[in-house]
Amino acid sequence: MSQNIVVFFGGVSGENEISVITGTLVCNVLKRKGICVLPVYIDQSGKFICGERLADLKNFAGGVAPAGEDILFARGGAYILSKRGKIKKFVPVYCAFNCCHGGWGEGGGISGLCAAASIPLASPGIAESAVFMDKHLTKIVLRGLGVPVLDYVYLTDISKAAGVKNFPAVVKPANLGSSIGVAAVTDRQSLLSALQTAFSLDSAAVVEPYISPRRELNCAVCSVGGNITASPCEEVFGGTVYSYDQKYSGKAKRTFPADIPEQLSRRIRSLSVEVCACLGIRGIVRFDYILGVDDGLYLSEVNTVPGSLAHYLIAKDFNAFADILTTLIDDAVARSRAAASKILVNTGIINNFASNACKTGEYIVK
Repeated sequence: MSQNIVVFFGGVSGENEISVITGTLVCNVLKRKGICVLPVYIDQSGKFICGERLADLKNFAGGVAPAGEDILFARGGAYILSKRGKIKKFVPVYCAFNCCHGGWGEGGGISGLCAAASIPLASPGIAESAVFMDKHLTKIVLRGLGVPVLDYVYLTDISKAAGVKNFPAVVKPANLGSSIGVAAVTDRQSLLSALQTAFSLDSAAVVEPYISPRRELNCAVCSVGGNITASPCEEVFGGTVYSYDQKYSGKAKRTFPADIPEQLSRRIRSLSVEVCACLGIRGIVRFDYILGVDDGLYLSEVNTVPGSLAHYLIAKDFNAFADILTTLIDDAVARSRAAASKILVNTGIINNFASNACKTGEYIVK
């Protein structure tokens, strides 16, 4: 594939570093397939830069991104800028992947940027990205679909903590991922402490009952061309809460496929596929479940940019993963072309208004 494929990663997010891992992985999997890749890193100030060195994880050692060129997106491609901010060249973009974890990058911003710039996106769209980045909206949408979720209290101010009545509980910043700021609490004092942390990181928090004993089960779904397939389930073991450190330091224990009854596996996979189908989600998504006593199953989170794009769940090796990514590219381009073929209504209604209406304020139809 000679066309340029943009891979966005980084972002204004506490998950910026994890996003670098995902983004460089996807860049190199595509490059091994002979695909022309344009890595685009977004730093924590929101600056977009591009460059070949950004595809190499070792160049981010020490937490500092390598130098790159400023880049802007519009009109089906990218404008690469000189050091003085002048346009050096325009690069047409065939398709893009969103590998930004957290923040507006995962929360619909990259999806919106690609839509506005007429760039096909092989990742979930604006609406589902925005909804599932917000744990409060996630609960509302999933309940509307009849999917089981845990009860919760939604807080935008720590002074409302009196609304939390039952313990033990789990405090989660409402718009963060990777377990950042998540804490189990056993009483009001620990609740207030956890909420202070949550509100130092985010503008809202959700508090859920802590289910014990519990098992944490994940399932990835790949939706392409109307064909939705679910991976086998995995089980992760993280103690009281599955922390950021456990997820990314290699300390966590995983079992894949999970040692669960086939009936439960089918139920999890079926629910995951159903959510994707109902909401028209395209691309790779990971669903995280909590299994309580008496087989009480709850969908906890939906990750529209899962870590490493969940390749370890959906592909047996990197060659198979590359094939999945190229299929997603083809599907995204086909969808973009179909959308571009739709008729845009232009009725000429503006001619019914007085020519000086914007000055007089008299927007009255003649």
